[in-house]
Amino acid sequence: MWTIGFLALFFGLLAAGMPIFLVLGMCASVLYWVSGEPLIGVAQVMIDHLNSSTLMALPLFVMAAAFMRHGGVAKALVDVATAWLGGIRGSLGLVTVVACTMFAAICGSSVATALAMGTILLPAMIEKGYPRSFALGVIGASGTIGIVVPPSLALILYGIVAEQSVPRLFLAGILPGLLQAAAFFIWVWYDARRRNFPKDDWMPMADRLRVTWRALPALSVPVVVLFGIYGGIVTVTEAAAVAAVVALLVSLFVYRGFHWTRTLWVISDSLRSAGTIMLIVTSALAFGHWMTSSGVPAQLVGFVVQHHFSTWEFLLTINVLLLVLGCFLEVVATLLLVLPILAPALIPLGVDPVHFSIIFTHNMEIGLIHPPVGLNLFVLSTISNAPVGEVIRGILPFLILLLIVLGIITYVPALTMWLPNLVYGH
Repeated sequence: MWTIGFLALFFGLLAAGMPIFLVLGMCASVLYWVSGEPLIGVAQVMIDHLNSSTLMALPLFVMAAAFMRHGGVAKALVDVATAWLGGIRGSLGLVTVVACTMFAAICGSSVATALAMGTILLPAMIEKGYPRSFALGVIGASGTIGIVVPPSLALILYGIVAEQSVPRLFLAGILPGLLQAAAFFIWVWYDARRRNFPKDDWMPMADRLRVTWRALPALSVPVVVLFGIYGGIVTVTEAAAVAAVVALLVSLFVYRGFHWTRTLWVISDSLRSAGTIMLIVTSALAFGHWMTSSGVPAQLVGFVVQHHFSTWEFLLTINVLLLVLGCFLEVVATLLLVLPILAPALIPLGVDPVHFSIIFTHNMEIGLIHPPVGLNLFVLSTISNAPVGEVIRGILPFLILLLIVLGIITYVPALTMWLPNLVYGH
């Protein structure tokens, strides 16, 4: 009976429009109170979890993303992709996929990727004669790549909650992210030929090299981050700090996207976003702490074993659950609500937590463009003044591709595990 009451409280508070960190914090307090534990335990758990060097990487990567978004980096990446793809039919669609993949490897945020690329590429595609629904679809779908390729903020959160190596998780996301980008690229190329989309002229080689040279400072950010982490030079948190500094320098002195007097404004904007994430994280970790100590994961394992679920059936069930939750909850809420329950149950059920991290984050990618509350849908609707229904029509082919890629990621674990095992061993 109390379970029904708890669920009613949780979804009732969400439906009332209460911020997710307050919903999770209040629900955690109720759970502690019902179980007879002192409420001071909630505050103590929050403080304990905040004392984490890995968690400090979050606001620093958010700050790097803010510098990149405001600093003209997105335009440099669009220019270099256009230089090499301009002579292919539907080139702006292909440029969108490639530029979003590169920008995602810099900022680690799907929403930031969709916002930055949408601002630049959407007007350009409409001006060239591309259908607006197609332009919205390819930008919204390609923006989701930011959640799985390093440095993914979602994978950092997963590593903290599931107590997994973040560098190992970063490596696990590379090949699935490239598979998703390849699927989008092939579909855009096919659809452009089928619907006779515009074709631009090839750029002379000298101009291509000039544009590529100008884009090198932007591309240096992920290189610095990944080389530092996997070269053993810096930790993930130190790499995040380096990324923020490099992003600031590139934005101010190379692309000059904003004047140095606006630096504090950009920093304050990023800190507001980071503060919101940190509040959600701390309240969700308190909720997850109670959930783990209550024995719910053990009960989940017992239920699966009792009903003779195989590993593939368990993964199929979890995928369906996450897809349903993605219709109602945003990314961070889904991860921090569900993962504390599932993480302790993975190894007893024969699921590698690193493999599961990519299954989980890919489900959250789909949630970003999944009706009715996919966040990227509303970002694109806002910047284009298009109805959400038009955005959904454009996104549907890519949604189908994402579901196919999800099936491959789920049941071909070698795709996810090959790079981490190659670098770190089994």
